[in-house]
Amino acid sequence: MYDVILSFITAFMLTYFAIPSIIQVAKAKRLFDEPGERSSHTTSIPSLGGIAIFAGVIFSIIFWMPFEEFSGLQAEDSRGLQYILCAFVIIFLIGAKDDIQPLSPGKKFLGQIAAATILVYKANVQLTSFYGVMGIYDLPVWFSIPLSIFTIILIINAFNLVDGINGLSGSVGALISSTFGIWFIIVDRIDLAITAFALTGALIAFLKYNFTPAKIFMGDTGSLLVGLIVSILAIKFIEINKTLVHPYSVKSVPAVTIGILIIPLFDTLRVFMMRALRGRSPFHPDKNHIHHLLLDMNLSHMQATGVLVFVNIVFIMLTFSLQDLGTHTLLFIVLGLATLMTGILYWVVRKRRIKGKLSTST
Repeated sequence: MYDVILSFITAFMLTYFAIPSIIQVAKAKRLFDEPGERSSHTTSIPSLGGIAIFAGVIFSIIFWMPFEEFSGLQAEDSRGLQYILCAFVIIFLIGAKDDIQPLSPGKKFLGQIAAATILVYKANVQLTSFYGVMGIYDLPVWFSIPLSIFTIILIINAFNLVDGINGLSGSVGALISSTFGIWFIIVDRIDLAITAFALTGALIAFLKYNFTPAKIFMGDTGSLLVGLIVSILAIKFIEINKTLVHPYSVKSVPAVTIGILIIPLFDTLRVFMMRALRGRSPFHPDKNHIHHLLLDMNLSHMQATGVLVFVNIVFIMLTFSLQDLGTHTLLFIVLGLATLMTGILYWVVRKRRIKGKLSTST
């Protein structure tokens, strides 16, 4: 338990004190995120905060991971840490390169595939069951491997896409990682709890500089790393519950996991689907994310972030409370409620846009 607390403190302190120096370097070298058509900011802001997050997380994990105390499955998983760190480095290099000199989407995607493949093949971060969804339980290897790689890439990009306004990606990332971390502590998976709270500590320190008025952004370096770590925590959360015998084992675990990840995951799937229905590439940029819709409601960045974090908390509490309903029923409730809430928001924003155009034309 003390190792978990110390991992949080270490990541927090290292990130907190590293960011001012990174801001100075970014300003000296003019490494800014410039305002653009899709930007929600109006001034040039450094975008290398992910470097501090990476440093805080990596140092804390390596320093506080108690390898000598592990036994059984926990020891087996901890031996995969070397491959997890390799995946971290790949994602870090991709993100840093893109923040300094933009990469093509294809190269970024290849890097994500490489990192995800390492996690699945070498670190055993792999989904092996559907838990009865659509009547499917254990998955054959030929399906399990690509599904796991796809899931990791989806979550990575979900955090990359949700990083559109001040404080959002960091706040949601800290909420989700701490939720997983608390559960890992309860079931005595200290290795995963250390990883979760190292990320939480680094993100909370980063938020000091990212809340409005933002002094720095996490950039792709940060958002891709956050997505990668959360994908590991999510898959491990699902897989551990497959065989766990514990008073706090989670029922309907696929639905609960989606509830925990609801804001980044649902928004990404919704936007991808909308783009596909309009005949566009799923990666074609637009301003139809939920946070953009909230800004169109005249909410500030921090108000929109607060609303989305609150909604994510509600879904986390809802899914844990209703886990006895069964996976199918809980999935229907979670996805139905998320669709209804987003549909109402989109309808209200659309009416405001039409009303604004009419008033402008007259």
